[in-house]
Amino acid sequence: MTPPVRLELVGIGKRFGAVVANDSIDLRLRPGEIHAVLGENGAGKSTLMLLLYGVLQPDSGSIVWEGREVSVSDPGTARRLGIGMVFQHFSLLRTLSVRQNLQLAYPDLDEQRLAQVLGDFDLRIELDVRVGLLSPGEMQRVEILRCLLQDMKLLILDEPTSVLTPAEVEQLVAILRKLAQRGCSVLFITHKLDEARALCREATVLRGGRVAGRLELAGSSDADITRLMLGGEPPPAQLARAAAPPGATALQLRGICAQLPGQRRGRLENIDLSLASGEILGIAGVSGSGQEALAAVVAGEIRPSAGSLWLDGEDLGRSGVRQRRRRGIRVLPVDRLHHAAAAGLTLDENYLLSHYDDAACHSGPWLHWGRVAALATQLIQDAAVRAPSAAAQARQLSGGNLQKFLVGRELAGAPRVLVCYNPTWGVDPGAQANIHAALAAARNAGMAILLLSEDTEELYRLCDRLGALCDGRLSPQLPTAEVDRDLLGQWMTGAGGSSPQRSGACA
Repeated sequence: MTPPVRLELVGIGKRFGAVVANDSIDLRLRPGEIHAVLGENGAGKSTLMLLLYGVLQPDSGSIVWEGREVSVSDPGTARRLGIGMVFQHFSLLRTLSVRQNLQLAYPDLDEQRLAQVLGDFDLRIELDVRVGLLSPGEMQRVEILRCLLQDMKLLILDEPTSVLTPAEVEQLVAILRKLAQRGCSVLFITHKLDEARALCREATVLRGGRVAGRLELAGSSDADITRLMLGGEPPPAQLARAAAPPGATALQLRGICAQLPGQRRGRLENIDLSLASGEILGIAGVSGSGQEALAAVVAGEIRPSAGSLWLDGEDLGRSGVRQRRRRGIRVLPVDRLHHAAAAGLTLDENYLLSHYDDAACHSGPWLHWGRVAALATQLIQDAAVRAPSAAAQARQLSGGNLQKFLVGRELAGAPRVLVCYNPTWGVDPGAQANIHAALAAARNAGMAILLLSEDTEELYRLCDRLGALCDGRLSPQLPTAEVDRDLLGQWMTGAGGSSPQRSGACA
């Protein structure tokens, strides 16, 4: 007997002006099936899920739910049908606590049910902490928790593991399998093929808004899947390193102690770090280990309580953000929509945010918008950003395309030091390859790059030296060839007796 079909999408189409986001999409999903949806950024995956969840309305086609054609007019209708969704970009109210955000979705919040789900996930979420004080990984866990409190028949997950640690990914895999065993269907949007293989038997691949293929994951190689996603050959596995050894020390931190305002986990304790011209120094660490604080200290957004920061032998401890940017320090934060970019501004306006002091953007003392637009347009072309024009708002771009734009924006003008925090979070293999190639080229040209990442594959692929943060303490930083995965794991967890280079605690 053929198993029943829970969800069937028939000929789904969606346009945004001249842009075709979805073109005659067909998809079927059965009870208890975990189905992967793969595709590069801009392929139409998120648009399709927003149509299914009622955030957007299709221009053509039909949604058949448990044998009956339905109109999902809004997210409330989706939830009443039993559909839940975890968004890639957080939809939490940052001024409210975790508990208050949950109560917005569930006014009669069942505390017993809440405790049960927290226990199943081992999420360890502080319910009375303001969401704006959480790290990206913690915010993602709140999104997952909010969705799991619902009695679901279908769970949509849009890049749910982008900011999760390996242990948290394992916990997520376990709960999804448990949900599937109870008959809940799952649509799992990801760029990580190993995760898709671990969870899913089949995958639908989208490219250019159309279904490029539906395949059995067990019988398909990574290269075959990537080729289907990109419409061409997959990116190279390794990047060429600079032939010349690193140059003189560009950035140096000595005994830095710092604390992110209002956060208990965002601290740094006695950080010693040296970064040379022409090298990429990678710092691993699970979310909340101190990466955000380290990026903020280098940027000048927070002032350390102890220690000093030097650029090319000059103490910059008293300089602010603008002074450091003028001296050649650029920082790309992890939160691209709320920190690295202004979502409601156009791309040329976002370009100006980082280049307002550049002579190329002015005519004498006056800002020259024509030049700004031309520079932003050239960046869009050079970085292979898919955008209608420089007049498009940042929020209109897919995550990968916005990230390519932001990386290119910070690389423009060849800064002395670039700090990147999770630069390829939530982007597809093609966008990731473009960003990695841009960073490697900048390193080879003599730039000093500090790469803070929770993606160990990215670190091993790009970095000349590796270290790790754990609870605000920094491990030694050794040549990448000398750091095997066991040692890096010990540094990341504080196991094996790893310790910071300086002893003692910050005052």
